[in-house]
Amino acid sequence: MTTPNRISERFRALAEAGQSGFVAYITAGDPSLAATLSVARALDEAGVDILELGIPFSDPVAVGPTIQAASTRALANGATVAGVLDVVRELRKTSQMPVVLFTYLNPVYVYGFENFLRDAVEAGADGLLILDLPPEEAAQNAEFLVASGLQPIRLIAPTTPPARMAKIVAGGGGFIYYVSREGVTGEQKDISDTIGEQVAEIRRHTTLPIAVGFGISSPEQAAAVAKQSDAVVVGSAIVRRIAEHGSGEGLEARIKDFVSPLVQAAHTR
Repeated sequence: MTTPNRISERFRALAEAGQSGFVAYITAGDPSLAATLSVARALDEAGVDILELGIPFSDPVAVGPTIQAASTRALANGATVAGVLDVVRELRKTSQMPVVLFTYLNPVYVYGFENFLRDAVEAGADGLLILDLPPEEAAQNAEFLVASGLQPIRLIAPTTPPARMAKIVAGGGGFIYYVSREGVTGEQKDISDTIGEQVAEIRRHTTLPIAVGFGISSPEQAAAVAKQSDAVVVGSAIVRRIAEHGSGEGLEARIKDFVSPLVQAAHTR
C-alpha cells in the first residue's frame, strides 16, 4: 500500500480547515547544516506547512542576491548534497512537516539522477523543484520521478502563456508554484496586483493547489496573497534574517518569532 504523500495530505487538511498554507524557504548549510536543522525544527514549531530546503549551488541564477549570498556561504562552509539529505533524515526523526528539495539540475546530475531520487526519498523528502529543468526535458525522465514518489513541483511565471501553462502543470504534482513577479527573488514593498487573475487562469488548467511567492515579507502581504491562493511562499525575508543573526545566539527563536505571524496571517485567510 502506497503511503500518501505528505504534501498532498497537508493541502487536503488545509482545505478541510478552510485555510491557506504557508511555505517557508531556507538555504541548507547557511550558516551551517547543524543550524539548518535547528531552524527547520523552529519553522515546524511556528506552524509552517511545507519547508522548501534549498540545495546550495554555485550559480543560482533564478534567485536574488539574498539567496545567492546564502548559497555562497553554505558552499564555503562545506555543504554538500549528501549533507543536505542528512538534514532531512535528521528532521524526520522529530517532524512530519513536508519537505520540498529546491535545486538546480547540476547538483542532481553530478550526484546521479536515479541515486539522488532514491536517497532523497529514503531521507524523507516529499517533493522536488528543479528550477532550470524545462517540462520538455523533465518529460524524458518522468518515469524515474513518478516511481520515486517525489512530487514534481512546477513553476509558472507571470509571462507564461495559457497554452504553456497547460503543458507545465500536466507534469506537476504536489502544488504549482506561481512566481508572482518577473525577475529574481527578493523582498518587495507591494505585492503584484495581477495575482488573482493569474491564479484564476492557472486553475483553468489544473486541480493542484497553487502557492504564490516572490516578494512577500509581512503578515499583511501574506494575508492578501492567502485570500487569492492555496499557499503563501516566503523565502528571502527568512534567509535575510538568518544572515543577520546566524552568527549569534538565539537564531532559532528569532526566526520562529518572525515566521509565526506570517503563518497565522496565511492560515486566517
